[in-house]
Amino acid sequence: MNLGRRGYAEAVSDKLKLSFILPHAAIFDSQEVTQVNISAATGEMGILASHVPSVEELKPGLFEVIESSGTKKWFVSGGFATMHPNNRLTVNAIEAYPIDDFSPDAVRSALSEAQRTASGSGSPEQKAEAEIEVEVLTALQSAMGRQ
Repeated sequence: MNLGRRGYAEAVSDKLKLSFILPHAAIFDSQEVTQVNISAATGEMGILASHVPSVEELKPGLFEVIESSGTKKWFVSGGFATMHPNNRLTVNAIEAYPIDDFSPDAVRSALSEAQRTASGSGSPEQKAEAEIEVEVLTALQSAMGRQ
């Protein structure tokens, strides 16, 4: 007698359900995607269906969504990614902008100005703000180089 058997791999979907949410909009709302690549505080991560459940802090960097129709890329300034056990990934970001919206020259110029302010003779508050700008703009410049 031949009993029908189904293995774990056959029962699991090969798609990830992504919800990518900003304070003012939902960019993806439980949409099926193939893979999501994030810049986490623990390092760069590629997330596929059946990924181990986890919560990751996002650092400023590239956020990439791979769909069967192509790839979409954003620059995310920070937030959290939560991988649920049911192939659902929820990403809550503070800010996210399509990477193509940025001008390399404008980013280079803003980074140079922020570096001058950070190393200048301004107030401690001005220097602290400039150091944050340097961190974010350096991450943006790096993300633009990876597209």
